[in-house]
Amino acid sequence: MSHSHKHHGRAGGSTSSMGLAFFLNLSFTVVEFFGGILTNSTAILADALHDAGDSFSLGLAWYLDRYSKKPEDLSYSYGYARFSLLGAVITGLVLVGGSVAILAKAVPQLSNPEPTHAPGMIGLALLGITVNGVAALRMKSATGISARVVMWHLVEDILGWAAILAVALVLLFRDLYILDPILSIVITFYVLYSMSKNLRQAAVVFLQRTPSGVDMEAIKEKFLAIENVVDAHHVHAWSLDGEHHVLSAHVVVDRPPDPETFVRLKNDICRVVAGEDFVHSAVEIDFAGESCTMDEPEGHPAGSAPPSKKGV
Repeated sequence: MSHSHKHHGRAGGSTSSMGLAFFLNLSFTVVEFFGGILTNSTAILADALHDAGDSFSLGLAWYLDRYSKKPEDLSYSYGYARFSLLGAVITGLVLVGGSVAILAKAVPQLSNPEPTHAPGMIGLALLGITVNGVAALRMKSATGISARVVMWHLVEDILGWAAILAVALVLLFRDLYILDPILSIVITFYVLYSMSKNLRQAAVVFLQRTPSGVDMEAIKEKFLAIENVVDAHHVHAWSLDGEHHVLSAHVVVDRPPDPETFVRLKNDICRVVAGEDFVHSAVEIDFAGESCTMDEPEGHPAGSAPPSKKGV
């Protein structure tokens, strides 16, 4: 059996940026509630409720991202990287739920738009753009699906406050209150479209789809190009969290090699794996004519012990 590990350092930049985004969002939510009451703006109160949900999901994403940095142990032999992905899914679902709530409020207002207090909206909009803009700038360089989902939380808030600012400026001169629900609907659909892509990416990782950029046929061909290798099967690649990938495979050699040939074979296998972006790999060496451990041997039904392997 040939094993390979790459210890990739997981930078703490994403985690600290998520923490900042959480505290800024939570603080601004409190300001929004009081601002919505003072300006008598149901739109701002609705956004405050939305931001309260955002704060919960951001806090959860931040916690799970920190948790995902834990090293591997007996309970999670591959480590805790997928907890970050779980945070991305939960955060995305909360954002989808908040978007549906905004649509439920905005659509009826198309036929019955409500008047708002424009000067107060302008002040809160400027504050909202500033707060979320600072957090978004911190998240700009963060990597990973979870970080991208959090980034879309912030982008949604910035676009929402930009729309409120634009509407408020118009309302200083014209009573076109219908602009508020129209812009809310357009922005919400844009965010839902963008968020759906991130959720699809998280879903395919959970379903263990072959990672994007990994050419399974090319890897098999490289194994087959190794001297004495006559077959390569059960070649699998999947991703832990969308960034850190894993490979497993069986290669078949024509005959049991002598010690020197065996060492050369393992080195050739390691060179093939090293040329790919995998943090962990496990390659089993089979001999031609013997039963593969992944197959059901004749006379040994599933669940019974397979025959012992020779010298590997």
